[in-house]
Amino acid sequence: MDDRLKKRIVAFYIGGIINALLGLYVLIEGLSFLPAGTARTLAIVFLAFAAVDFYFPYSMKKKWLADNADKPGQSINPVQRS
Repeated sequence: MDDRLKKRIVAFYIGGIINALLGLYVLIEGLSFLPAGTARTLAIVFLAFAAVDFYFPYSMKKKWLADNADKPGQSINPVQRS
């Protein structure tokens, strides 16, 4: 797999983790400094972005595998057999 694609996938996973942590923080501590409706909406937004951040790497890898499945010389299996 391309190094740029691997870096992009890792960046999405890191963003997803950060969004999930922020969403959980707002769910747990948000009511102490925000109105209930605002805290709930903000938590839903963070958790929705976290879900998107975890879905994009899956779809990018799936698309890359589909695009490169028919190319000769590209081994999807990292184990080289002789």
